[in-house]
Amino acid sequence: MMKLYWGPHTCAIGIHVLLEEAAADYETCQIDVAGGATHEPEFLAVNPKGKVPTLVLDDGAVLTEFGAIAIWLARKYPKANLVPEDPEGEARATEMLEYVEGTIHGQGFGRLFKPQAFDPTGQGKALVESQAREMIGKAFAIVDRQLAGRAYAAGQSFTIADAALFYVERWAPQKNISLPSGVEAHFRGMLKRPSVQKVRKIWGEE
Repeated sequence: MMKLYWGPHTCAIGIHVLLEEAAADYETCQIDVAGGATHEPEFLAVNPKGKVPTLVLDDGAVLTEFGAIAIWLARKYPKANLVPEDPEGEARATEMLEYVEGTIHGQGFGRLFKPQAFDPTGQGKALVESQAREMIGKAFAIVDRQLAGRAYAAGQSFTIADAALFYVERWAPQKNISLPSGVEAHFRGMLKRPSVQKVRKIWGEE
């Protein structure tokens, strides 16, 4: 059986949602990411990168990186329609996913969660956090425009892009960041999905 390693407040919630959307047979292992569990020898033996999400497959092979796991799940469970069949639709879903991972998460929220990584001296923490909020605000404004006329992140159906967008939308209120109306509507819609509701209960958020 597959095993998903996750920790509270992490982007692994998006992969957990996709596992539910795919109706996959899996189990989970919660670890104390904030407490440094991802850097303990036991976890590093599973994923030397020391981060979640980490998905151990049925045969013991290990998948890492949000995008890679998301695409694997889409291909493994085609009936779930997690990626559009047409080339442009697939590209749009991947485009949104990568923008979330690289810009909104990596450059924006990364600065809020770990400002020291962007300012090792610790002398410019306020500046780093200010930069983060500006980046996140601009990025969400771009996403808001892209959502116009769309029911979901990449078109008219749920895809891996929605699972990615959801996890950063979820972080916004935790950091007192307001979402543009279209992004807020997408977030509220995600909260109504059975997969999200089930995962949030497991994560202790409901």
